[in-house]
Amino acid sequence: MKKIAWSIFVDNICSRILIAYLLLLALMTWTAVLMEDSASKASLTILNLVLLVVPLMTLLYTTIYLYNSREYIVLLLAQPLRRAQIWNSLYAGTSGSMTAMLLLGAAVPIFLYTDTSSAIAIILMAIVTTMIFSSAGMLVVAYVDDKARGIGLAILIWLLLTMIYDALCLYALFMLSQWPVEKPVMWLLMLNPQDLSRFLVILRTDASAMMGYSGAAFRQFLGEALGTAAAVVLLVLWIVVPYLLSLRRFRKKDL
Repeated sequence: MKKIAWSIFVDNICSRILIAYLLLLALMTWTAVLMEDSASKASLTILNLVLLVVPLMTLLYTTIYLYNSREYIVLLLAQPLRRAQIWNSLYAGTSGSMTAMLLLGAAVPIFLYTDTSSAIAIILMAIVTTMIFSSAGMLVVAYVDDKARGIGLAILIWLLLTMIYDALCLYALFMLSQWPVEKPVMWLLMLNPQDLSRFLVILRTDASAMMGYSGAAFRQFLGEALGTAAAVVLLVLWIVVPYLLSLRRFRKKDL
């Protein structure tokens, strides 16, 4: 299993697409930190870039790579290996390579030009985001055999979690503004890994003071040990549940 994962990892980091991904992240993060005049503004700019670009690249690359590796997967299935070992190796190799490129491209400017606590929070959330959307990509490939439909579904998932879900929550908040719906909307936002990652980072910067009542509610909940534990559990579930569903499908799938 380790040899397979390592070969997939090496194959991925040598890919021109991931090298371009590394250069893109480096360009965006260095530009963000050099253009902003304060660490808080730089942190928010980098966070928004990370939560927009990293999920899209991770989803698309994972799905396309797995679809293109179909013959290699079939070859592995012909070996005396369990399907769980093969699927685990594919996940470790793809998510590990994406994480390595993320760290190489974005970690240095983030740690140099933002305060340590914010930098650690941004990097951790970026790694978690990579793992979440790698799991989502594997789930798409496991259930959708057609490559074009699978890529389209991956883009739809990205749009849903980064834009559509927030738009629906804001619309509900606007339509029900006559009632105290801040806390229900807070729980709805926490079900989205993108929003949860964003708030976990923002609450550790000075920008949290500008979030008003909703920011106070998030600070009150996520600032406590129970709230932090709940947030961590939700993020872990976003990694584990899609992966286990994809593994279950892969075990029964006829390639």
